[in-house]
Amino acid sequence: MVLLVTLVVIAMAVCQAAAKTHTFFFETKWITANPDGVRDRQVISFNGSWPLPTIEVNKGDSVEFHLINGLDVSTSLHFHGLLQNGSNHMDGPVAVTQCPIPPGESFVYEFTVDQVGTYWYHSHSGSQYSDGLRGLFIVHDEEVESNYKFDKELVLSLSDWYHDPSEVLIQRQLSLYNPTGAEPIPQNTLINDTKNITFEVEPDTTYLIRIANIGIMSSQYLFFEDHDVDIIEVDGVYVHPARASMIYLAVGQRMSILLKTKSSASKNFGIVHALDISMLDALPADLQYVSVNQMVYDKSLPDATLKKEWLDIDSYAPFDDFELRPLDNMPLLPDPDHRIDVVLHMENLGDGVNYAFFNNYTYVAPKVPTLLTALSAPKEYVSNAKIYGSNTNSFLLSYGDVVELVVNNEDDNKHPFHLHGHQFQTIVRSEPYDDPHHYDPDAETKLPEIPVRRDTMIVEGNGHMVLRFEANNPGIWFFHCHLDFHLEQGLALTLIEAPLELQEQFASKELPEYFLHACKASETPYKGNAAANTKHWLDLTGENVQPPPLPDGFTFKGYVALAACTAIALYGLKCIYSYGMGDLNRSENVAAEERRMIRKLMLKLNQEQREMLSSSPSTVKKREEMRQMIEELEELDKRFRELE
Repeated sequence: MVLLVTLVVIAMAVCQAAAKTHTFFFETKWITANPDGVRDRQVISFNGSWPLPTIEVNKGDSVEFHLINGLDVSTSLHFHGLLQNGSNHMDGPVAVTQCPIPPGESFVYEFTVDQVGTYWYHSHSGSQYSDGLRGLFIVHDEEVESNYKFDKELVLSLSDWYHDPSEVLIQRQLSLYNPTGAEPIPQNTLINDTKNITFEVEPDTTYLIRIANIGIMSSQYLFFEDHDVDIIEVDGVYVHPARASMIYLAVGQRMSILLKTKSSASKNFGIVHALDISMLDALPADLQYVSVNQMVYDKSLPDATLKKEWLDIDSYAPFDDFELRPLDNMPLLPDPDHRIDVVLHMENLGDGVNYAFFNNYTYVAPKVPTLLTALSAPKEYVSNAKIYGSNTNSFLLSYGDVVELVVNNEDDNKHPFHLHGHQFQTIVRSEPYDDPHHYDPDAETKLPEIPVRRDTMIVEGNGHMVLRFEANNPGIWFFHCHLDFHLEQGLALTLIEAPLELQEQFASKELPEYFLHACKASETPYKGNAAANTKHWLDLTGENVQPPPLPDGFTFKGYVALAACTAIALYGLKCIYSYGMGDLNRSENVAAEERRMIRKLMLKLNQEQREMLSSSPSTVKKREEMRQMIEELEELDKRFRELE
């Protein structure tokens, strides 16, 4: 017994000696970049350099990440997939676990890494990471990695790319002129934040390739021409090797694969990645949705070129990640102690904007970050969901409970959902449907004995999924769609996990001064309920809430018509003013052409309204009709602004 204790003490001492503290000092700055070779745009750099670095640490290491905000807007940082067990205040989403970091201020993200695998870091302030504030975060562990044989290691990031900054994209998304909530279409795709990469490979060599989709909108397919791969990790969970010819990653998802090169090759091969175009409302003619990069055996041989069959996305058959099984063989958790059922849908509110909802509530950030409400609340109120706000979609969880989270999707698009603070078991994931199909537990006769675990998973259009996890990580954890346009539309909920235990965690340690300084500098209240009321905890007067609904009897179609007619009326008034007060020598032909254009659009809109009232077009047809109308309205709006 004495010998055993001695060995344990020695092992602990060796581990502590091997652990390191990694200290980083990064200042965010705007710089100009052109990663797709098409257009310059402003991106967010670290210390004037972009793309951002891949950070590599070992399990057990500590991180001190000093972030200095050199931007003209607020920011924050989230380490996607790291569970932050015991360090909930380091998780990063603004208004959930921290205050925004204002321009000119600093923040330190301090935590110990007790996981292994492939992760990434990104801004969690609005949709800011589409401006380039994102990078990979790799955690090594020799004991785990020794389960697999490989010779060399590579890192790949996939992303969509927009030429407009995030501020413009969100204005376009949450606009009166976008009543259907159609998401902006990307202009390009990137791999390792560039185009047309080349990997020189050696024969008879096994490569461990870590892959992450760090985009903001579209899932991506990836395959290596004439090469199969073995999947060995998803979202930080190592799995029994699974052979695949093609993989699929939603935004936020990660995967590690083993690729064994051929013993000899008479050609070079393509590394092909493609957007899931089914998620896009339109397919612009100039969008290169399939990209070919190079896996080079011999530089003297010609490069791989695009094949016609690769353009047929409908024929793609990626490996189904639902079939993966964790290496640790963790069995299905027992029947849930607590079930959360949410219904997802999209609709317009009284301000004309299209929002996303869980159970008829769209997420609206509270005045006080939810973690700070939990830490400042009296014990008699901390477990009362009401204090966290009417529009935060807050659910209370008790420590140790097995939690089942059911998502019923009534939208025809697929949604990748990410859970902070946990890796969940995916025990049900339906196929897509033409019409909404809610989860029926009585119809599920067989659940997987050893389910796949992830932190990001897609629910199919009009389908459902069921996630299960244990509430063993006290904290305030966000669950949200990682299509960040949808998060900006309010597609999120908040888990208030073991709040009494959370308060006990922080009873022996104070929040860092820099943490509270960010609140003071950004003028964000850091005590009180969601309305910043510190005296009457159940009084939410003045809290942030969603806009009122559309008036009774005011249909969606009617709203579109009103928006269109309003735009035309405003434009017409502007034209009258312009012609009456402007240059009297302006060409009558130009004026007549604009009048004909206005008249033509008005007649078209009137005709479409009559057709809408007399028919029930399919969802796909409706979205396409609305998109065309939106484009015409945007063009009108552009011309209107040019005249001002």
